[in-house]
Parts: sequence; C-alpha cells; structure tokens
Amino acid sequence: MRKLLTTNTQKYKKTSLGNQINFIQQTIRKFPLASSLLPSCLYFAILSLVVNAPVAAVPTSTCQDTELIPPDCYPQKLTSKTGEVLHIRVTVNSNQDGAIKPDAVLSLREAIQIVNGTLAVERLSDAEKAGVESLNANTPSRIEFNLPPDQTTIPLIKALPPLASPGLVIDGTTQPGYDAKKSATAEIAIPIPVVAITTAENVEVLRGLTIIADGVTIRGLNLYGFTAKSDRTALTPPADIFIAHRLIPADRSEQKSPGKFLPFYEGNIPPKNVVIENNWLGILSNGRVPVTTSAFGVSVFNSLGTMIRRNRIANHDGSGIITSVKAENLQVIENIIDNNGLAGIPDAIRLEGVINQSQVSSNLICGNNGSGVFLFKPQGAVKIENNQIKLNGRSFRRAAIYLMGNDHQVMGNQISNQTGSGVVVASFPKSDRNLIQNNKFAGLEGLSIDLITQQNVRVEDFQQGDGPNPLRNSPNRRLETGNSAINAPEFLAREFLVIDGKVNVDGKADPGSQIDIYRVSENNAKTTATNYYLANYHPLSELLRTVTTDAEGRFGATLLNLQPGDKISAIATDPQYGTSEPAFNAVVRFVDGAIPIKSTVTDVAIPQCLTNSAIAPTARKQSQAISLGLFRNNHFASDKYNITPASATQLKQIVENLLMRKTIERQAQNQQVEVREGNYEK
Repeated sequence: MRKLLTTNTQKYKKTSLGNQINFIQQTIRKFPLASSLLPSCLYFAILSLVVNAPVAAVPTSTCQDTELIPPDCYPQKLTSKTGEVLHIRVTVNSNQDGAIKPDAVLSLREAIQIVNGTLAVERLSDAEKAGVESLNANTPSRIEFNLPPDQTTIPLIKALPPLASPGLVIDGTTQPGYDAKKSATAEIAIPIPVVAITTAENVEVLRGLTIIADGVTIRGLNLYGFTAKSDRTALTPPADIFIAHRLIPADRSEQKSPGKFLPFYEGNIPPKNVVIENNWLGILSNGRVPVTTSAFGVSVFNSLGTMIRRNRIANHDGSGIITSVKAENLQVIENIIDNNGLAGIPDAIRLEGVINQSQVSSNLICGNNGSGVFLFKPQGAVKIENNQIKLNGRSFRRAAIYLMGNDHQVMGNQISNQTGSGVVVASFPKSDRNLIQNNKFAGLEGLSIDLITQQNVRVEDFQQGDGPNPLRNSPNRRLETGNSAINAPEFLAREFLVIDGKVNVDGKADPGSQIDIYRVSENNAKTTATNYYLANYHPLSELLRTVTTDAEGRFGATLLNLQPGDKISAIATDPQYGTSEPAFNAVVRFVDGAIPIKSTVTDVAIPQCLTNSAIAPTARKQSQAISLGLFRNNHFASDKYNITPASATQLKQIVENLLMRKTIERQAQNQQVEVREGNYEK
C-alpha cells in the first residue's frame, strides 16, 4: 500500500478532492488486512498527507455540498472585489437555511459568507443589501440578529462555513427580546439566549460554529444538537463550537499529543484570543435536554489564549469542554458545567495536549457523569482554583479532579459529594510538584488527596484512587508514586486534649515541608461503617493552621476553636515534590479522657446543582398513554443507598407501571421483554 501511495501521490495531488478521496478508498480496499489492523484515524492520516498539497479551489457547488473535508472551501483572503479587507455589520433577519440566492432576507449562512469575503455584497438583492452596513477600518466585522419573534431558532441543513474573519463578533444579545438581567440560575448569572442554532429535523450536522481566525467572539447564543452518529466517528470531534487552525484536518491524526507520529504542518497556525461568552450550549432555552444531544460543548482542538467564560454547558454525550492538540493559555472562568458525559467521555472538562498557563477558575462543575476536571497526559501546567465541584461521578466512580503531569495547582476549591477521591495524582505518566492546598472537601468516597502508586494496577485505582500509601521506605518509591511519594504527616498521638480552650498538637513529616492542619468532617454513616480507611481519613473540611517542619521533620501547633469530639488531619507540601495524602485522623477529647458523642455522622440531604430557576415549568398535557422516557446510558445509582426521595419516588412509579404490564415493546429494537414481578424490588 505504501509503495502504491508513493508512486501515485503526485498524480493524485493534481486531481480533484473527490477523486483523491476515491483513490485512497480504493487503495485501502485492496489491502483489507492492513486496513483492519490500523485504527480509523490512521486511515484519515494517510488521506491528510495526500491532500495536504495546494490544490485548485473547489467549485462553489462542491463547497455547499460537502461537510466531510471542507478546507478548500475556506476563503484565501478576506477581501472584497477591490482587494480591501472587509469591515461590515450584517444583520440576520431570517432563520431559514439553504442555498445562497438573492432574495428578500439574510440568513446566518449568507452573513458568514459575506464577512468571510466569499459572498460579494454586489450579489445581494436590494433588500439584502439593506442589512449590510460598512464599518470603519478599526472595527472588525459583526453579525447581529433581528429575527421574527416566533422564528428565533435556526435549523441548519448542513455545516456552516468556518468563521474566518479576524475579530469577528457574532452577537446574539442584539436580538430583540434578549434580557441581559434575566438569568435562569442563582449560582452564576448567565442570561437566557433568544437566538438558537441547531440542526434541522432528521439532519446530522457535526458542528454548530467552527472558528479558524484570531479574535473571534461568540456571544449570547444557544447551540445544541451537533453530533455524528454515522460512520464518521474518526473525524475531528463534533461539537457545538469547534476551534482550530485553517485547513482543519479531516480527523485527529495530525495532533501532536498523543498522536505524535504526524505533527502539524507549518501552515497550521492556531487562532488566538477567541472568546466564547454568555452562551447556552447543549441545553434548550426552557432548561430541558434536547432530543438530540450534542457530542461536545466546546472543542478546543488547536488555539492560543481562548477564553470560555460565563457559559452554561450541559447535556453533552461527551465532555462539556475538551482540548486536543494545543490549548495554551486557555481560560475557563465562571461557567456552569453540568450533566455532561451522557454517552461518551464522562468528564466535565477534559484537558490534553499542550495546556501550558491554562486556568480553570470560579466555575460550578456539577452533576457530570465522570470527573469534574480530568487531565490526560498534558504538556504544561494548569491552575484549578476557586471552583465548586460537586455531585460528579454519577455513572463512573472517578476522582473529582484527576491530575496527570507536573506543576499543576489545585487551590481554594470546594469539592463535595464525589463517588471517588477529591484529587488524584497519577503515577504514570510520572506526575510531580502538584500543589493541592486551601481546598475544602465533603462527602467523598475516597481520600481528599490520593497519590497513586504503580504497585496498584486495577482500573479503579487509576480512576478513583488506591487508598492511603504506606510511609516511604525506599528511594524507589519516589519513582513509582504520584508527587514522588511525599510522606503524609503523622500525629504523635491519636488523641489531643482541650486545655483552657486550646489544643496543642505535634507530629512529624518530611523535613522542610509545609503542614496544613484541618478540621475534618465525617462521611455519611453507611460509607464510614463499611470502609475502614474512610472511617479514619475523613474529608479535609476546614483549614485551621499552617506550620513548617524543622530539619528533623517535627512540627507543632496550638489550635483554637476546637471542641471535644472534633477530629483533625493534616497534609504536607514540599515545592520540590508536591502535596501529600492526608494524615490518619486524630481526635480531640476532655482532660479526663472523655470523648463526647457528636452527631456528625449523618445522612444529610444531597445538595442540588442549581437553584432559583427563572424558567417557568411547561404545563404537561394529560394523556392516558404512559410513556417511559429514558436517557441513553442512564444511571439510576442502583449501587447507592443515598438517592434522593424524588428519585426514589420516580423509580417506584416506573416499577409499578412495569408490573402492570406483562410485556413491554422496545420499539428501538423491536423486541418483546418479559416483565416478572420477582425481578423488581420496590
């Protein structure tokens, strides 16, 4: 196959794009065994190598018809016929999508082609020209909206052209009826968009908006329904918003990490300073889940300095935010990221590739099916600070934050109700100097901080943590454990006395390390009773005091505001190695040895992700027919004891309806399923 490709490459570079694709397909069909042994991404890698050379522009009709490989449809220069760079405002006044033609209205597709310079203003009708306004040379182009009040959803019949005009602003807040002061959530105020972009009925579109130019801003829009369910899964990720260089590869095979076998070409310059703000991604304007869920929210495939702020990102099959090759200086700030990972990568935010100087700050990350933030073999460091990360791991027992790599900082976060540890530091690839300080933990099913060792190789060890490590007894332990196996502090006693309102504690740890002493909160009663180490390593809930060990590794501190029955723990941090796991709990008692029984081990109500919705619930129509609608990859937490009363009521209703019907027809698979009363427990 390689010889055949080498022999004919130059020949086929001169042919049309369609013929090149046919050539590759025919070639690989001649070698079915070889193609079956290679991943699908390598198939497209070969394709990328063949079609990378410059070719003649694809005719306009081809650009309109193809979505698979659009690079040659991109404008080469953003100029008018006179050669001047365009600075214009285009107002979209129609939600229709289709062929470009002069008529009485301007569609979003036409607006993008106008600002890209691929649709000349001279080709517009007089009515359309009225929606185009020239701007001064210092003002980038803008796309604004004035859609009819009952036609504010734009159903796409195919992919939109990439956004190729530097500095372009697509501003959904210009649509009449947009209220910047009306938010559906109290936690972070994010206005409800009026303009929505989705797919037409029974149409599959991979991406909502594709950004390839510097300084593009997407503001105040609602995007959902963009995915790929056909055989095109080897393509670069479908997403509501996709950010990459010009001439986007047909698949992920050009990425440097982890696919280092095929680096980018010199012309693959990542766009800089893209801003995604005040959008709703993956969620309907009434707050509900779309019938067709998007694959990903924001896919940062290749970019520098992208800002993702104050967006509501929910209900995606995969991650709400995912990076791929390069996302240097990525800023993810003040977003609500909830209920993602329904049928794919389960983590709310998944960072890989080059992520140096990136920041995840002040977000609400809640109710996702995996980790809140998962780092997979990244290059560079990220700062994760001041986030609320709660109720994640609904379908997969994962750590709230999973770190691979070096020099990450996890600071000032509130992490609670996680079906795994709070923060996990991987042992492979080797991960060091990760600082984890000033965080508050509660309701964990693992340690607050867990440093993985290569001695434990189960899948769950790497995903949710492997439990407390023994003291370091060999230099080799530094090579095989996260954060170089820095020792957890040890208190010199299991109990400390309250004397005159003060508690004097002492202990030992690695010499020169900083010791953070915490009050701990106990886990719920059932978890504590059934897990030994969770009963003795409670979540680090309140930082009390910070001290430093001496040259011999000893430390001491006087603590105030502790009551008999309180429990304390500590962590050690050495900038050379990172932060340790927590210490074994110590308890505070009276001088006479009595320890009052404190009602701290309780099953408290599980918090909700969002409150104070400004969206009025839709009235349900009465119907005699009973429909049981279930999400794909649904998880009823059947292995949990602490489901909410509301969930328990819904499950009971479902069981009762199942028992009333001896057979259920599954229309999707056209099967008959026998329902027996003994198979269900109320």
